Amino acid sequence: MAQLLELGLDTFGDVTSGADGTPLPHAQVIRDLVEEAVLADEVGVDFIGVGEHHRDDFAVSAPEVVLAGMATRTKRIRLGSAVTVLSSDDPIRVFQRFATVDALSNGRAEVILGRGSFTESFPLFGFDLKDYETLFTGKLDLFAALLRGNGTAEGITWEGELRPPLNRQHVYPLVETGTLKTWIGVGGSPESVVRAARYGLPLMLAIIGGEPGRFAPYVDLYHRAVAQLGETAQPIGVHSPGYVAETDEQAREEFFADYKRMRDRIGAERGWPPMGRDEFEREVTRGSLYLGSPETVAQKIARTAKALGIGRFDMKYSAGPLAHEKALKCIELYGTRVIPRVREILAEEKVEA
Repeated sequence: MAQLLELGLDTFGDVTSGADGTPLPHAQVIRDLVEEAVLADEVGVDFIGVGEHHRDDFAVSAPEVVLAGMATRTKRIRLGSAVTVLSSDDPIRVFQRFATVDALSNGRAEVILGRGSFTESFPLFGFDLKDYETLFTGKLDLFAALLRGNGTAEGITWEGELRPPLNRQHVYPLVETGTLKTWIGVGGSPESVVRAARYGLPLMLAIIGGEPGRFAPYVDLYHRAVAQLGETAQPIGVHSPGYVAETDEQAREEFFADYKRMRDRIGAERGWPPMGRDEFEREVTRGSLYLGSPETVAQKIARTAKALGIGRFDMKYSAGPLAHEKALKCIELYGTRVIPRVREILAEEKVEA
């Protein structure tokens, strides 16, 4: 475990506040994201993921373009989406864009495909929400065919219900390093877990609330499905929110107001009640909010890694208007103190076992 666990960061490109408390322009937020990726690269973070949204409180609608900018400024960190809403996009164009990021980054690109918990992209691009499941299933099947067949002499031959068939088609640019690392993002659907196993793809669990251990049945389901389908087990990852400061108290003080503002804004759209301080504290102490000092956060990540047997943990460090400067400090602490400590804890437990 100590050798295999990767530790990454995610951001949705949340529109942050400036020094005067007013929202920054989308353009400035995007430039700040590139600077955050540069720092993450420098301090040893393994991966940074950028989300896709189509609304005014998130600045990134085209993650691949932002990732391309990051690729030209970084050296070793892996770069991916968190997630790409495949249902409202074209699988071939998604593949081409990420293959381009892979070329610019010398093989560091990844894509996490999902249906998305936000649905603004469906009417924007002319899709009907009643086709939510059908669109994802059909487009994922085509993307999987691209992963299997592109770059081979035979190319891609594929037929589905959503578009004309492909016959010995090649898609460019070719991925220089072989195949494009592709995950399936899952929010809690057993069908999605089995789908990832059926395509032989890694599974990324979005655990944004509640006890992380409650997702153990999904991990077990994935492994059972892989075995029954005769596939090879791929890594399982976890995406959860968090924040690191010098002390537990400082982390709570700096994070709560902005996190609540973001949570309540989204909750009002979905019929959730406003988040109280008690709920926040429960998520910090027993739930899926990885918040506190480097030691506190490292211990909690290590517990989740051990309980679920994961190969990747990605912490979503952005939280609505939380300032860019605070995000930078969080990234620094995560890379320089949390990551080494997590690996130290897991190594010690392995030796004791």
